[in-house]
Amino acid sequence: MSEQAILDILKQIKHPEHGQDIVSLGMITDLSLTNSSIAFTLSLLKSNDPFASSIKKTCAKMLTNAFADTEVNINVKAPTAQPKESPYKTEASVSRVKNIIAVSSGKGGVGKSTIAVNIAVALAKTGASVGLIDADIFGPSIPKMFGMEDSKPEGFKEGDLELIRPIESHGVKHLSVGYFVNPNDALVWRGPMATNALRQLIHQGAWGELDYLLIDTPPGTSDIHLTLVQEVALTGVVIVSTPQDVALADAVKGISMFTGKSVNVPVIGLIENMAWFTPEELPNNRYYIFGKDGCKKLAERMRLPLLGQIPIVQSIREGGDSGIPAALEGGSLSKAFDDLASNVIKEVTRRNAEMPATKKVEIKHK
Repeated sequence: MSEQAILDILKQIKHPEHGQDIVSLGMITDLSLTNSSIAFTLSLLKSNDPFASSIKKTCAKMLTNAFADTEVNINVKAPTAQPKESPYKTEASVSRVKNIIAVSSGKGGVGKSTIAVNIAVALAKTGASVGLIDADIFGPSIPKMFGMEDSKPEGFKEGDLELIRPIESHGVKHLSVGYFVNPNDALVWRGPMATNALRQLIHQGAWGELDYLLIDTPPGTSDIHLTLVQEVALTGVVIVSTPQDVALADAVKGISMFTGKSVNVPVIGLIENMAWFTPEELPNNRYYIFGKDGCKKLAERMRLPLLGQIPIVQSIREGGDSGIPAALEGGSLSKAFDDLASNVIKEVTRRNAEMPATKKVEIKHK
């Protein structure tokens, strides 16, 4: 028994994928032998070689047949897998976004998109770099609220990757599926189509460096929300609700979804929208149409920050329809959104100082 005799035997074994023998391919290393044993390393050419197990068994069988009563020890060594370079480089990578915040509501019709747009604009007024994704795939409203319905985002290539340059208005970069479909057409998409559209907005958007990326989610809890927490590590979520009990009940479900053990996204705070109505001709009067302080009481009960209370004001609706968000107008209403943005910044800063970074949700298949 000699090294050459062993190698001659192993030369008879060909790698099915490469069509050459394993000795010529350099797969036999660290060969050593004693009077009663043979040991060597089967060095694989790639980390996930599907033929590794069968080649090892064939080696052991042929050497055992050739050298009876000889112990054969084969160590299999795979090359260290090199980390894959992210396909989403430079401008397209959300890894350069400092804080990603979902704006969510348990119930539709509470003004979540209006709040998301005005928070984004108010944040931009502070000098922060801000982006906004319209993740309400089936009911996109962001293009209208920014007055950009006729705009079309520019596509460009970065290497082999096709990217989308966000529309920018009022200091906010934003993308919406509404820019890619006829506004008069209903989107009749199955879940996978909607979630793929969201992935494109997130990963193919040329977001660059941002201080805040807000994501306006659909009402309720859905595939979109699950896809979102799988695709990005959210800094946190802002919950929007009106004061009425039926909206608050759904808001609690939204909070439960995000803070549950399997998702574990912290709630930055609650926003009470349509908190009261003040007629323009009676500026000192407040009428609590949907109830008084419902969201405030919920925040106290759940020990969550109340970020702000926004009244029902005609100019907020008019700003959403005209594409000039109310946060841009002067006066007390603009100040309310400025204060709201200030509270968001404060709570995000506190969250980042006191809590570990959120991890993306991983779905494990058994």
